[in-house]
Amino acid sequence: MLGPLYLEHLSDSDLALLAAASETTDDVRRDPQRLESLIDSPDTFRTLFAQPGRDPLLRGTPFLIFAVLVHRVVRDLGHVSFVEEWVGPRQRVPVFDTVSLRDFGADPLRRFFLAQLLASYTNVASGSTLVKTSRGWRRRRFSELDPIRLIELAELVPEVERPIVYRRLGDLSLFLTGIFPDYAGERLIHERERAGLERALAAADREQSDRHDGVWLLEQLGRRAYRIAQEAADRRTGMAAVLAEVSQNFAAARRVLNLLTDRYLYPMRRQWFGAE
Repeated sequence: MLGPLYLEHLSDSDLALLAAASETTDDVRRDPQRLESLIDSPDTFRTLFAQPGRDPLLRGTPFLIFAVLVHRVVRDLGHVSFVEEWVGPRQRVPVFDTVSLRDFGADPLRRFFLAQLLASYTNVASGSTLVKTSRGWRRRRFSELDPIRLIELAELVPEVERPIVYRRLGDLSLFLTGIFPDYAGERLIHERERAGLERALAAADREQSDRHDGVWLLEQLGRRAYRIAQEAADRRTGMAAVLAEVSQNFAAARRVLNLLTDRYLYPMRRQWFGAE
């Protein structure tokens, strides 16, 4: 059960909000298994999002906000016959395959994974590292929002730390293609960097496709990165299984986030993430 995991990520004010939304006087800490049902409750969604113009992040932590939205979009998938599929910048077409999206969102640990991923990008890390070049040591900047720099960082850190970087590279690929698909597809990957991304993909990882836009490249990169991270993860943990599932079903995970963005995040993406 995921109750203790949710409890680790929720603040005291989050727990108070969940209790107030459900009109319960019980201490939810004593029964953490109730947390997911409280997060999934339409009453909690209304408490956070019913007032237009009021930023939900002023009421709850990023993790709570995104956990509520992930559960909400999974609920929505139970009532729709088609979704608008991203096929190019500012281009959507209706696709009637919603089964794969419902299946992906049905697993509680995958829902937790998506909420945790989204919350992590409200505060990203950046810095610099020393790199030895033909002209001596040079300081090179890196950012968690730059896939090219993360690829370079994965080659520079000690081997034991590489799975951590690859996990973050998978997260970034899913975040950008799920929340900022137009940017990822049109402006993120410059021509001079495209070759670097393609080199990062072994021939065996490439799917035959007529697409070669940034979203397609990042999907391939994300699947490979998650697979590398999963192979080094503790197989006894549920998260190792989730990484394997996201690697295999990256497109479904991306499409769930596309739907979440189109329905709920679009007006607030720049304010919450500042990634575009």
